Amino acid sequence: MTRIERIDVQLVDLEPAAVRVDAMQSFVKQETVLATVHTSDGLSGIGYSYTIGTGGRAVVSLIRDHLVPALLGRDARPVEALWRHMLDQTRATTVGAITSLAFAAVDTALWDLRGRRTGESLWRMAGGAHERLPVYDTEGGWLHLPIEEVVAGAQRSAAAGLRGVKIKVGRPSPAEDAERLAAVRVAVGPELEVMVDANQAFTAAEAIRRARTYEPLDIAWFEEPLPADDLAGHRRLSASTSVPVAVGESLYSVQRFGAYLAAGAAGIVQVDVARVGGITPWLKVAHAAEAFNVAVSPHFLMELHVSLAAAVPNGIFVEHIPQLQAITHSTLAIEDGCVTPPDVPGIGIDWNPDALDDHRVA
Repeated sequence: MTRIERIDVQLVDLEPAAVRVDAMQSFVKQETVLATVHTSDGLSGIGYSYTIGTGGRAVVSLIRDHLVPALLGRDARPVEALWRHMLDQTRATTVGAITSLAFAAVDTALWDLRGRRTGESLWRMAGGAHERLPVYDTEGGWLHLPIEEVVAGAQRSAAAGLRGVKIKVGRPSPAEDAERLAAVRVAVGPELEVMVDANQAFTAAEAIRRARTYEPLDIAWFEEPLPADDLAGHRRLSASTSVPVAVGESLYSVQRFGAYLAAGAAGIVQVDVARVGGITPWLKVAHAAEAFNVAVSPHFLMELHVSLAAAVPNGIFVEHIPQLQAITHSTLAIEDGCVTPPDVPGIGIDWNPDALDDHRVA
């Protein structure tokens, strides 16, 4: 048996590569929580999760004060049993964002450890369904950018061979959003996919109204149109428009995804490893979506999600927002608008210890 002997936890702050503003907030910094699990046979695995500016220290405290004592001495191999044990120890705070983020850092480390022990990559361990997936870009479509810069960003993405661009919506009037989207569509033509993201800004009635303006522009999906707890509103919107409704980055449990899928309220599932509690529940969500014939395009964390999205049959896109360059040696190569998952033992991220030390805040 290989037992967990120590779990190190640290908090690293990363500044965004570009100013990021959406309809609800600004991306101030990425608080990155890293957990390193060490075992009695001399192996270790590193996992991580993140917040976009607040709550990182609370996640560190939950791991350090509650999850670590619960896991020390246990066999590191049965990831499903360990995830369930973490759940049993935190019933009073689940389902919730802080608890899910804490689970994710530890669970991802356990999967990394599993791959390093067996010599298998996360992509292969999780299924290995696709050898590569297309990439769409988010960095050029932020809401604060003037229309000329949004168009120029979309053109750069198209020239680089990327397969899609995401444009933030939520301007004061539907006409403003429609003008920006129409300008992008004219600039890039019909081949490039154009996604829109409201970051939960609208009511159901307003989302239905705005979706009508998107339909003539052949929009790939309408992301987070409503607050994530408005299941009924998402169902109404999905029934009223031909634009697929994308949800998931703000859902924190397998059960919540199940409710959306059963209600027909999700046309695209954007499950996020960090926010759903790790790789273990991520795979459950992805396969539940497959059972409902719904595609998966994960939110953020491209360095990790490339392996998972490519592992499942219904993975369709990887979101291009690289965020770990400052603290890793590894990079993802994009060729012909597609990215290939790393086929090395573990989760495929080569961390830079010196850079982690430089960016550590706790």
